[in-house]
Formats: sequence, structure tokens, C-alpha cells
Amino acid sequence: MIIETKRLLLRPWQCSDAESLYLFAQDPRVGPIAGWPVHTDVENSRQIIQDVLSGAQTYAVTLQGDNRAIGSIGLMIGAESNLSLPERECEIGYWIGVPFWGCGYIPEAVIALLHLAFEQLSIEKVWCSYFDGNEQSKRVQEKCGFVYHHTNWDRDWPPLQGRRTEHVTCMTKSRWALQQAKA
Repeated sequence: MIIETKRLLLRPWQCSDAESLYLFAQDPRVGPIAGWPVHTDVENSRQIIQDVLSGAQTYAVTLQGDNRAIGSIGLMIGAESNLSLPERECEIGYWIGVPFWGCGYIPEAVIALLHLAFEQLSIEKVWCSYFDGNEQSKRVQEKCGFVYHHTNWDRDWPPLQGRRTEHVTCMTKSRWALQQAKA
């Protein structure tokens, strides 16, 4: 599936995106604050595309008219989530390369995936989280209308071989409907 927004095209990841993925995922300002290790080379990025980013509701974030992957966004439904959710709930995750920070692309992509979740996939609640210190991700969630739910203090986080404090937010289908009515 391909999702279009005003400025973006969200499309499935392809193995040919490995070089672009590596270009942005090798930057230590990106992965660790999102909870994953820095990519080590193009082959590592290609493997991540095959093993992680090829999920059914995971999309490469590209600019309209430019097929280059500059970030990623996806829905992890039910048991696919890191939060142990029931089947009618999902978690949304995202990141974008540093040159594109502050442009509003990820909030635009999040809104598109919230529409997909609530209007097409019959999801009742979408969860999101950010780690301590990830102010960019916190701001995206606030901008999109997510509401703070709870904090997981000192959570074991194997991808980075350590512990993290995770702040969890959510958006219900009814809250989404109210936001859409006001828009």
C-alpha cells in the first residue's frame, strides 16, 4: 500500500533503499534516541530492511517527487507491539534523518497512519512512546494529540543492551474522531 500526504509518499521498504537507509541510520543522533543501534554499513541496513522494516504496515518516508527513503514509520498491531497489546490496539513508531528534523514531516506521516489505523484497520487505540531525552519524539506526539498515559521506569532494552525510561502516550478512536471534527 502507498499512502500520500500533502508533502510525503509513504511506501513499502525495498532492498534498494539500503544505501539511503544507511546514510541516515549511521548517524548516532538517530537510532539510539529511538531505541535501536547505529547501522554499521549498507549490508547491515539491507538486513534491517529484510528483518524489521518489511512488516505489513511499515513504510519508508519519502518526499513527494523524490523516491529516496529519508525515514520510517509503522504500525505494530497487537502482539507485534513492544507494549503487549490486544489485537484491536497498535503501537506507532517512527524516525527521520537529521537533515529533515524540524520540517514537520513526521507529524504529517503520523496523522496519515492514524487515519489508516482508525478509518481502515478498525483499531480502537494507538499507543506511542519515547525515551527520556527524546524531545523531538515527545513533541511529535503532543502535536498529533497523543495523551500521556504512564511511564515505564528503568525498562530493560535489549537492542541497546541497557535500561531506559520510556514515557507512553495514546490516542483513542473517539479522541481521533473529535480532533477530525475540529479540523
